[in-house]
Amino acid sequence: MISFVWAEDKNHVIGVDGHLPWKLPNDMKRFKDVTTNHPIVMGRKTFESFPNGPLPKRLNIVISRNPNYQVPEGVVLISNREQLKDVVKPDDEVMVIGGAGIFRMFEDIVDRLYLTRINHEFVGDTKMVDLDYRQFKLIEKKEGIMDKENVYPYTFETYQKIN
Repeated sequence: MISFVWAEDKNHVIGVDGHLPWKLPNDMKRFKDVTTNHPIVMGRKTFESFPNGPLPKRLNIVISRNPNYQVPEGVVLISNREQLKDVVKPDDEVMVIGGAGIFRMFEDIVDRLYLTRINHEFVGDTKMVDLDYRQFKLIEKKEGIMDKENVYPYTFETYQKIN
């Protein structure tokens, strides 16, 4: 199963200068809860945006067109979507975490969406791919809790592909 995990603003912005345009600790916690113990798939730039290297308790898989791109021990490098089946188990829920090009690569086979929708407009240079939400059913929606650390209104939404 292929799942997308991301946050976006009102205008579908997901990044600026290689990082998130906002600080939302509750979204980071949800990301960790959703992805821990699952393989995570990302592009090189997303991988390089992690301040502390590979994310723990997850198989980190980097997709890069450069076959000589160096990844740390324990991180898997692949060059295309087809190679994914060689490095994950058939029953794994594979978490695609970005960036936009990687989402685009998997958009035709995604099964589940874990979206944090931030009700605010940010300046950004990267937008989420246009997904056809008519192919999905909203199965969970939770209003985010705002506090002094989480200052933007947001919701956690989970969608499942309609077969």
